[in-house]
Amino acid sequence: MSFPDLTPDLATLMPELRGRLMANQPLAPYTWFRAGGVAQLLFNPADEADLAYFLKNLPASVAVTTIGLGSNMIVRDGGVEGVVIRLGGKPFGEISVEEGARIRAGACAPDVKVARAAADAGIAGLAFYRGIPGSIGGALRMNAGAHGGETTDVLVEARGVDRQGNVRVFTHEDMGFKYRFSAAPADVIFTQALFQGRPGVAQDILAEMDRITATREAAQPIKEKTGGSTFKNPPGDKAWQLIDKAGCRGLVVGDAQVSQMHCNFLINRGQATAADIEGLGEEVRRRVKESSGVTLEWEIKRIGRA
Repeated sequence: MSFPDLTPDLATLMPELRGRLMANQPLAPYTWFRAGGVAQLLFNPADEADLAYFLKNLPASVAVTTIGLGSNMIVRDGGVEGVVIRLGGKPFGEISVEEGARIRAGACAPDVKVARAAADAGIAGLAFYRGIPGSIGGALRMNAGAHGGETTDVLVEARGVDRQGNVRVFTHEDMGFKYRFSAAPADVIFTQALFQGRPGVAQDILAEMDRITATREAAQPIKEKTGGSTFKNPPGDKAWQLIDKAGCRGLVVGDAQVSQMHCNFLINRGQATAADIEGLGEEVRRRVKESSGVTLEWEIKRIGRA
């Protein structure tokens, strides 16, 4: 389906806008599942100031959705109404080393590149990001973690722009981190973060990252069209164990399948629709509830119209 084109009206409202506006832009290419509908309007801001200008002048009636690398997301087949903002380029992807074993990274910088930059600089404590298939913006929003580390362990402060176009800085305390959760205002689009590591030996850190890579490759279907871990681990349980116990390993809906390798991963076998993938996830939730009495909570973000 397609939506009414918003670009002429917004171009009139924002004559000084420098970023790129694209109407009815397919979003499937921007997601790891490679499925889903279009964005009514996709906006790639030129830099933080351009993002702030856009949000300040955007009518309040127009919905805003932000996507990153699309590694932890299902875009529903009916598409996303309003504006979808996707950060990119050097202004949002730059990574720099600062004094005191600190790393500053743009929100669209891939987690793995942040881990590598820290390792090359002899900064320990961020190697766990090697095991997270996303970007820093997503890591801030959901307190991403893996292999014994979480974003809350290393964040000093985060910077972003709110829906009114105000640039805001959030301390670690402001972020209100919990397991796969941040209390930062939902309307804030993160633009960068500052992390605190500790002095280390580059060779040792790189070796740790290699171990993380080997562990992921042996246990997770990382070469498939997947979205990463589908469900959060319930308190005292492992989601994959509950899914396995419910007999869902290898379960298929349409062209979507529960991974045989790791059953907390859903896979697009080639032609799955977003409805196939989400429907498979809901069937897994139903069977786990029936089998174990536990209601699994989605970790993957789902956006748009069904």
